[in-house]
Amino acid sequence: MDTKEFRQRGREMVDYIAEYMESVGERRVTPDVEPGYLRDLIPSKAPYEGEGWPEIMADVETKIMPGVTHWQHPRFHAYFPSGNSFPSILGDMLSDGIGAIGFSWAASPACTELETIVLDWLGQMIGLPSDFLSFPENSIGGGVMQASASECVLVCLLAARAQKIKELKALHPFVEDGVLLSKLVAYCSKEAHSCVEKAAMIAFTKLRILDPDADLSLRGATLAQAIEEDKAMGLVPFFVSATLGTTSCVSFDNLAEIGPIAEEAGTWLHVDGAYAGNAMICPEFKYLMKGIEHAMSFNCNPNKWLLTNFDCSTMWVRDRFKLTQALVVDPLYLQHSHSGKSIDYRHWGIPLSRRFRALKLWFVIRNYGVAGLQNYIREHCRLAKCFEALVREDDRFEVCNIVRMGLVCFRLKGNDNNDLNKKLLSNINESGKLHMVPAAVHGKFVIRFCVCAQDAKDSDIEYAWDVITEYATELLEAEIVKEKSGLPLDVLEHSNEEVGQVAHKVEISELMDLMERVHMPIQKQNSIASIGRQGSLASVGRQQSLAIIGRQQSLASIGRQQSLAYIGEVGNNLSEGGEQETANKPRQRPSLAKRLSKRQFSFTDTIEFVGMVNTAQDESMNP
Repeated sequence: MDTKEFRQRGREMVDYIAEYMESVGERRVTPDVEPGYLRDLIPSKAPYEGEGWPEIMADVETKIMPGVTHWQHPRFHAYFPSGNSFPSILGDMLSDGIGAIGFSWAASPACTELETIVLDWLGQMIGLPSDFLSFPENSIGGGVMQASASECVLVCLLAARAQKIKELKALHPFVEDGVLLSKLVAYCSKEAHSCVEKAAMIAFTKLRILDPDADLSLRGATLAQAIEEDKAMGLVPFFVSATLGTTSCVSFDNLAEIGPIAEEAGTWLHVDGAYAGNAMICPEFKYLMKGIEHAMSFNCNPNKWLLTNFDCSTMWVRDRFKLTQALVVDPLYLQHSHSGKSIDYRHWGIPLSRRFRALKLWFVIRNYGVAGLQNYIREHCRLAKCFEALVREDDRFEVCNIVRMGLVCFRLKGNDNNDLNKKLLSNINESGKLHMVPAAVHGKFVIRFCVCAQDAKDSDIEYAWDVITEYATELLEAEIVKEKSGLPLDVLEHSNEEVGQVAHKVEISELMDLMERVHMPIQKQNSIASIGRQGSLASVGRQQSLAIIGRQQSLASIGRQQSLAYIGEVGNNLSEGGEQETANKPRQRPSLAKRLSKRQFSFTDTIEFVGMVNTAQDESMNP
């Protein structure tokens, strides 16, 4: 490809990306493929001769896109947001075009200096203490970009380990480093990200995982007790990882309590704010950082919640020399004459090579401004509160976390409902209409609903809730049939001709009462004007549900000898005129009455469920 063709293909690629981002909502949010699908679509060997660009791009749409999970989709509510915006994409384009490997100031001065400046910008926006910044007079702190929060936690733990072994070596100069290492112990909450455990594994240090309180916050007293117990056993505390916004439910450790205890114990306190740390640019959330002055390091991910593409994880340290002493390797071919007056980021992390990542964050901050980024975060938080209100108004569900940011954890009620909630999430995800992931909160299986799309709207929240309640209603109906008939649905729907009949009778009034409890009260009004949405919960329930039919049609008027097929017809008529099902609209599925009308019933004082049991004999059993 020469310059002329690059100009043409570059314009085409920008058009393709713009079209993709505008129309991504028309695609299925998750791919409908099986592992290994691509192996049969792409040759097993690389082409010997080069191929034309049109053929390559044609394969993108026909082979690659069918296997893509669309993280920018308005129906994507899994994990956390994957930052994305046009200024960020342009920043990466320019970085790739420049192609600099900025491992030191000499390798690319602008690459190093822009990173230092932009990290000071963001640190001030977040409200970090001035000794975390590079440019205040006599400061020995500063910021750096890493590939991920996992890398931030790892390098800080390695720095803390090196610092503590150095201190112990001064006291016990004749003790081997390996012996000293065996005494070190780190701490984190049970709610901390798994990367803390992985970092401890890599560093060969002990990690004590502590129980949080009822609000899933690690408290000072818990940490203090653990430290005292370990000291009594001859162990040496050296590292504490606290979290602002945990992955499972966005809970916040109590820094104001943890900080002084960690400091008094001589440990390195690292604060992981990968997701929620970005929200600290909004003044109303800064109270959650109380105690940050006790921390030795802090990280957050603009590639989660500041519209900046992966990879862009930002990290600050109070003392950069304590960080670099654990990571410095200085061969002659990397040395330069300005090393004493400049920052060399090769000493701040694991990799030597570094991309010009600061460009995209610089572009984003300048193009949106602080106010624009604050508005983006606030809108996500508002939409999460809208979703929370919808969950709380449905008596079948419960909210399982304190909703402060853009995440709501919810589940169907019931102490023994883990399997039911797993089935609900599985059914929804398999439909391709929404994508969510689970978490464990207080030992219960919960569903995480995160506001992720850059331009998420109220209609996206309403759509998601319609899908969730539709699948929940269907699942609960199926559970009632299973419970009251004594037969699972797969047996009830058996179509084998060689069957025998097994009848299970259920009182009509009992079944109807149960069905009523599955559905939302139709007349209940949903007023959440305070968060910008009003509406009737009648739109949440399925119009053709048996519960509605039970209210609108007297069983006496149907007649004892009439078939339940009539009820099915009523339910079906109620749904007539609906739009055709698409990947982005809730299904108009038949009600339970409609589905049961296909079976045999004795409609007197009871409903008789007739299950089909296969009576065919295995031929090998016959003489």
